[in-house]
Amino acid sequence: MLRLLVVEDNLPLKESIIQILVDEFKVDGVSEGEEALFLAMQNIYDAIVLDVMIPGMDGFQIIESMRMEGIKTPVLFLTARDSLEDRVQGLELGGDDYLTKPFQMAELKARIRALLRRSGSLTTDHTLKYRGIELVGKEQEILVDQAPVKLTIKQYELLEYLVQNKGTILTKEQIYDRIWGFESDTTILVVEVFVHHLRKKLEPFGYHKDIQTIRGVGYMLKEQ
Repeated sequence: MLRLLVVEDNLPLKESIIQILVDEFKVDGVSEGEEALFLAMQNIYDAIVLDVMIPGMDGFQIIESMRMEGIKTPVLFLTARDSLEDRVQGLELGGDDYLTKPFQMAELKARIRALLRRSGSLTTDHTLKYRGIELVGKEQEILVDQAPVKLTIKQYELLEYLVQNKGTILTKEQIYDRIWGFESDTTILVVEVFVHHLRKKLEPFGYHKDIQTIRGVGYMLKEQ
């Protein structure tokens, strides 16, 4: 399941945004600039909804810091200011879209989905593919060389994250934060356990070797 970060200091608005998104995405919500930047820097989100005027660092400072560190997560700005200068500044700093308050929740969701499609995180048919592996997002089904394979929810989410980032090294910390979340009561060792089980599920098809261990760092999905 795709993961979003919502940064909004108006608590009722933040909760309303989260409520309309949680049926389709995993959502983390924060209200303060420094915490938002810390989470954004973990590079585990598929998109960020970022209010411009928040306590501490504002939205423009956050995205500027993100882009300087090479974090390319798509950002949708929320702003109460509708001046051309503000919109231009946000886009020039690396923002991908903006929405002026007040807005309709349906439009916000449509803008987020459009961002995700442009970034490649969300396909029109909700299907991710890697070699002979197909993940059908709506049903959370997996086909390997056209044969159905049963995965647990966490195994599916782990494989989905690896496929979305194929060819990229993912640290154990990134995988843990993405799949289990910052508030999980498990430990980071759970990542190794689930990678082991996922490899076992893929071994009959020969794809287990594609989940490569990067010693001391994490894992990468790449054809051997």
